[in-house]
Amino acid sequence: MTQGHRKLARGERIVIATHNKGKLREVAALLAPFGIETVSAGELGLPEPDETDDSFIGNATIKATAAARATKLPALADDSGFSVAALAGAPGVRTADWAMQPDGSRDYADAMRKVMEAAQDFEDRTAWFSCALVLAWPDGHVEAFEGRAPGHWVWPPRGTHGFGYDPMFVPDRREDTFGEMDPAEKHRISHRAKAFGLLSAACLPALG
Repeated sequence: MTQGHRKLARGERIVIATHNKGKLREVAALLAPFGIETVSAGELGLPEPDETDDSFIGNATIKATAAARATKLPALADDSGFSVAALAGAPGVRTADWAMQPDGSRDYADAMRKVMEAAQDFEDRTAWFSCALVLAWPDGHVEAFEGRAPGHWVWPPRGTHGFGYDPMFVPDRREDTFGEMDPAEKHRISHRAKAFGLLSAACLPALG
């Protein structure tokens, strides 16, 4: 990883290195005020690289650098996950794997049920979401940032907003789940918003 921050320019086009429509909506909404043009890896037909690292930043780096090399454009990748203290931080970096079905699809209702069944006998319900954002350029320059939203898990899941494990997570100092929150409110306090705040200060053009 090279030293020093590199900024994007207003009007610059970047690839959001995801095939996850929920993540794409959230990241594109965060970038919109900065005048950054976005296109997704899914729209470009890019393959999803294997996420073989044991950290969020490592996996986001794999995705961002692969997209930057393939498109010759800067690429932004997100790797995020849901962790439960009683499960020693699982699902963690394997968050999506817990939702995997035999036909290759992902069922997060099933994944939430698996978490509940594994953790229900423990008194500690502490949980958190983590998000790593990695911005990579075709020349190999990489910028990495990580944010966390602490809270606890609940059952049954509540709410239809968001995606993934959002309906079973209540952030600290709140009573509503991420799944019950208005998307704009979630964007304000989420793990992704915290990581994005660090990224925007270092790498995005000034607002206005």
